[in-house]
Amino acid sequence: MVQTVSQIETLLPLIYYGAAVVGIVAVMLGGSYLLGQKGRSVGEPFESGIVPVGTSQIRYAVPFYLIAIFFVIFDLEAVFLFAWAIAFREAGWAGFIEISVFVGVLVVALIYLWRIGALEWRTARQIRQEGLRRR
Repeated sequence: MVQTVSQIETLLPLIYYGAAVVGIVAVMLGGSYLLGQKGRSVGEPFESGIVPVGTSQIRYAVPFYLIAIFFVIFDLEAVFLFAWAIAFREAGWAGFIEISVFVGVLVVALIYLWRIGALEWRTARQIRQEGLRRR
């Protein structure tokens, strides 16, 4: 019996957390139901409370995708660096050397991308045209 009570006591924070999550979800759904719009017509398109205008076929420039990919890459790198920063005392010198190699590879990759022009916003054609205008 004593062992069962101690097991329940160790699970008590998890039970409180689960109850809080269920409570917050219930309050959010209930509030949405009570405060939300009533009688939305089914035949109309609806997005974020605004009737859409124009076409859904939007053309994004290539630099947008380039910046999005760089953001994802550097965001993942920040996650690895943050995890190392949390445990750097336990990692010791071996962890420091490993993270130094990691950052070194990132710097070399960034220099390589810079040298080949992958970080350039303008296209090769725009660069050529700008060079011709300067002459």
